[in-house]
Amino acid sequence: MATTGQGPLAGVRVVELAGIGPGPFAAMLLADLGADVVRVDRPGGAALGIDPAYDLTNRNKRSVLVDLKADGGAGQVLDLVSRADILIEGYRPGVAERLGVGPAACLDRNPQLVYGRMTGWGQDGPLAERAGHDIAYIALSGTLSMIGRPGEPPTVPANLVGDYAGGSLYLVVGVLAALQHARTPGGTGQVVDAAIVDGAAHLATMIHGMLAAGSWQDRRGSNLLDGGCPFYGCYETSDGEYMAVGPLEPQFYEQFAKLLGIADEAPDRNDFSRWADLRTLVADRFRVRTRAEWTETFEGTDACVAPVLSLREAPHHPHLAARSTYVEHGGLTQPAPAPRFSATPSQVRSGPARPGADTEDVARDWDVTSLRALPKKDGTD
Repeated sequence: MATTGQGPLAGVRVVELAGIGPGPFAAMLLADLGADVVRVDRPGGAALGIDPAYDLTNRNKRSVLVDLKADGGAGQVLDLVSRADILIEGYRPGVAERLGVGPAACLDRNPQLVYGRMTGWGQDGPLAERAGHDIAYIALSGTLSMIGRPGEPPTVPANLVGDYAGGSLYLVVGVLAALQHARTPGGTGQVVDAAIVDGAAHLATMIHGMLAAGSWQDRRGSNLLDGGCPFYGCYETSDGEYMAVGPLEPQFYEQFAKLLGIADEAPDRNDFSRWADLRTLVADRFRVRTRAEWTETFEGTDACVAPVLSLREAPHHPHLAARSTYVEHGGLTQPAPAPRFSATPSQVRSGPARPGADTEDVARDWDVTSLRALPKKDGTD
């Protein structure tokens, strides 16, 4: 089944060399936007992989099985490359070259190809060949040092800041910019080196400006946006849940203080020496009601207060439900494609691709006859 949709990338062909984390997520973003993404899965699956039936990062894609270490494996991938606009790989530096599908080999077959490389440390530098994960990349970039309470270890933000924000999103921006260049008169293909450590550092550009200006302290939990401010943070409610508070502007803070019931006793919010007292007052007040009660109190106001919802609760929030921020496809509730387009809307078109399930369709649609020799998903010829 062809999965090309009517999104803004309809007609764009992408080869994804299977990996974990930010590479598959980047390829999913391209697929969500309408690109025809063919994932080249390896026999046996990837490390840290989940049941393919639930791997939502493989939605809207198709899959073929190729053993790149076997005779002819690299040639089959290069046949796909000759028909593709973009390739995404997430190996350590040098691995794709040793497998015969590095940039030189691919660009030789297709000079207009955009070759996207997703790594943690980048293609060069002292750590380039070292193993790593999200937590290490955001640690060295300085980003992790900003997250958490003072006097406590930094808080690990899942793998969202490094892998997906600093990695996947920057890779997608990079390959789409390079694709635009390749399609201009005289333009050529090129290699996009997307390193998570670079992207994680880049995310903090505004903070570096504030640091240089003296309006940001280089210590965790001491600033306006890092939890140091008593009116920008999370507070526990009487039932052990939490409310998120963020009325930074004076007019919004005025509503917040009134609705919370502290307007008459709260110290001046601009008196930094009284921030600890203000935090205690706010915390004590939130503990007298449940999350549901505080949600009702702040509902429909500009006090900038919201309940902290769990992953399972979020799809049922009235605003997110009204916008269809989450959708159900194949019995799986999942975030809908984002952002939204007025002329070329995107959608979840198919569930997670099963390894090797789409060989015949891809061979036909991309006119790559060498794929017909590949094993089917059940291992038969």
